[in-house]
Amino acid sequence: MQPSPIIYEHPLNERLRFFLRLEFLFRQARHSMRGEAVWDSHNTLTTLLEILSIVSRVDIKTEVIKELDRISGTLNALTETPDINHETLKQLLATLSGFKSQLHSMEGPLAKELRENELFKLVIQRSGIPGGLCDFDLPQYRHWLKSSPETRIENAKYWLSTLDTLRLSVELMLKLIRESADPVPQIAENGNYHQTLETSTPYQMIRVWLPAQSPYFVEVSAGRHRLTARFMEASTTTRPTQTTDKVDFHISCCAL
Repeated sequence: MQPSPIIYEHPLNERLRFFLRLEFLFRQARHSMRGEAVWDSHNTLTTLLEILSIVSRVDIKTEVIKELDRISGTLNALTETPDINHETLKQLLATLSGFKSQLHSMEGPLAKELRENELFKLVIQRSGIPGGLCDFDLPQYRHWLKSSPETRIENAKYWLSTLDTLRLSVELMLKLIRESADPVPQIAENGNYHQTLETSTPYQMIRVWLPAQSPYFVEVSAGRHRLTARFMEASTTTRPTQTTDKVDFHISCCAL
């Protein structure tokens, strides 16, 4: 079986950047949450702190509601289109509306419960210091880490569950955006590719597919009118350089 291709994603607005970061962190937290080792629990909690940092710096609840509204409006316009699955569309709109209602019903900022948790307060105070979560600095945290794996996993599941509406909303919106365009085969001569963008189309994300065994990675830059993809020769010891080879790849310009 062929290994899955590597997909490089480039968000085209700040809202999408925050959503992609949150998706990455939620995946990381959910993965480490299942581990029984102390370091798994430590990684889960520190990842949750990163999520809290994003949520604290940006009014994520408002941004998510705005994006839910925008996507719902776009999908609503398709209800009169004859060649679509109207039942699936109806279910999607109901799910988006449900997430929006849940977010509206939440009192105060997102993650309020975690911010008020005494263990999280202690860890947050020390997390900005290199090595600040060392055992001698936080005996209460050390005590939690030395509790049974079952206790730590149960705690982590609960803490993550308080952010389920945010996580599920972000995951669904990113899924819909990604699926809004099919990958198109292209060729980059001398490792360079340019494409003109329709200014009337609200593009949110550029996605580039490369084979898993490809010796290249891609750097994408894009503005309102044009996108550029540069294919770089990967190296862990020297500074990457743009290849002079002809590179076959796939690209999708996602707009919803």
